Amino acid sequence: MDTPLLADQRRAAIRDEVARTGAVRMTDLVARLGVSEMTIRRDITALAEQGHLARVHGGAVAREGSAAEPAFTDKAARAGAQKLAIATAVAALVGPGTSLGLTAGTTTAAVAGALTRLPHLATLNVLTNSPPAADVLFAHPQRPAVVVTGGEPTPSAALVGPVAAAVCDSFHLDLLVMGVSGMDAIAGLTSPTLAEAETLTAFVRASRRVVVAADSSKWGTTALRTIVRWDAVDLLVTDDGLPADALDHLRDVVDVHLAPTSEGTR
Repeated sequence: MDTPLLADQRRAAIRDEVARTGAVRMTDLVARLGVSEMTIRRDITALAEQGHLARVHGGAVAREGSAAEPAFTDKAARAGAQKLAIATAVAALVGPGTSLGLTAGTTTAAVAGALTRLPHLATLNVLTNSPPAADVLFAHPQRPAVVVTGGEPTPSAALVGPVAAAVCDSFHLDLLVMGVSGMDAIAGLTSPTLAEAETLTAFVRASRRVVVAADSSKWGTTALRTIVRWDAVDLLVTDDGLPADALDHLRDVVDVHLAPTSEGTR
């Protein structure tokens, strides 16, 4: 930038970006605001102390309680490029004739869109608790066989609860693609509600292979309830914005695939 911004101006810009997208990366802020990483770190710390956002590895996210569950439309506006990159990488894992579990969320809805570009789409069998994902698959002329679990709807357009869990328990799935609200080194994969966590655990029980599809802003976020620990996950597909220390930790406990965005992979 030609003229460096004052601290109040920088922090207002950071607040606005978090409010707009739900998450910011420190490296992006350094480039955009023309200041050092140390300065950005101080700005984020100050904003976190004032309650405007929450610090995470490599940046900041919108401040929400561990039981908060944003609406589907709000989440869909966040990290769009990253979710599309993840969805493309995940769809490439789905071979002909796969029995597929697809949980709810905006990233998994993007996966549903990517699946429609597969030439063997019609050979798939899909179990989902995501009405938006089901709508995408049903709308395609070569649609696969799709079963929707039923259950109680949530603000994030998921069907959860005992009905959804019972349906999952009656299936035997080759592959599960699971979205999550949070990823943490200790807590594992987390959800903001008990009913959703129990439903996702049922999906995991029904599946031979578990793939987590989650953008890097989820790292360092711990929602209310653990779904599973990392030892229950076969592969994490995330974007190339994952902090280096997080990547080092994860590669010790799970296979990781970084889906390239326009910024390139590490």
